[in-house]
Amino acid sequence: MRIAVITDDGQTISQHFGQAPYYLVATVEDGKITQREMRDKLGHTHFAAGGHGHEAEGQAHGHGPAADNRHGRMAQAIEDCGAVLCGGMGSGAYQSILARGIRPVVTDLTSIDEAVLAYAAGTIVDRTDRLH
Repeated sequence: MRIAVITDDGQTISQHFGQAPYYLVATVEDGKITQREMRDKLGHTHFAAGGHGHEAEGQAHGHGPAADNRHGRMAQAIEDCGAVLCGGMGSGAYQSILARGIRPVVTDLTSIDEAVLAYAAGTIVDRTDRLH
């Protein structure tokens, strides 16, 4: 099982999906992390010229075709993962990632290893109350 985690440093979980520069992709086998790989992640800064936050009229921030396209481009690097863990995420990103077959999980855990193993064990809590 491959689990992606958004991170700034490879050790802790970033608080916002759109701002993190990296994914740490952990492979879990038999309840243990057997492999780690850092991958670059597109984020808000990559889309600044396109006007992040300027959705179609009537669309909430992070929703609509332009936002869905941005979220999809952010997710391309983790298409081989079953889940992505983060400390915070917009509701539009959450729905876009979910629609691509990757389970987004918002967690209050900060340790990557702790969160990955909790996800693999089925004990992680998805804090959708932290969506914005």
